Amino acid sequence: MTAINTASDPITQVHRQAVAAPLTEVAGLLQEVLSRRLTAFIAGVKDGKTVSRWANGEVTEIREHETEQRLRTAYEIAQLLLLHDSPQTVKAWFIGLNPQLDDRSPAEVIREGQLREALAAARAFVVGG
Repeated sequence: MTAINTASDPITQVHRQAVAAPLTEVAGLLQEVLSRRLTAFIAGVKDGKTVSRWANGEVTEIREHETEQRLRTAYEIAQLLLLHDSPQTVKAWFIGLNPQLDDRSPAEVIREGQLREALAAARAFVVGG
């Protein structure tokens, strides 16, 4: 049996980075690329100040598992898209209506917890672009 070497695969690398990244990095990148308000929407938190607290290290843990899952998925997608496109295009992708997501925005889909669907749409966008 031969082991498959996927370490050089960009999708695998981005996934590993999303799993290992500290919360400050995750929140910081999303806040920078998407905005504090959009990141708060995706995470399902009421206040953008919460995102800033995560980004500056004031809060180092997220109590809600689903909130952290949404954030890390958004981070993984943002990192994947940034390999191919500008930050402006990445933000537009998150807020735009996506035909692969029944004409809903990826931000909305992630907030609703449909993480696999959002990841699949991002991967399709990268492959098609």
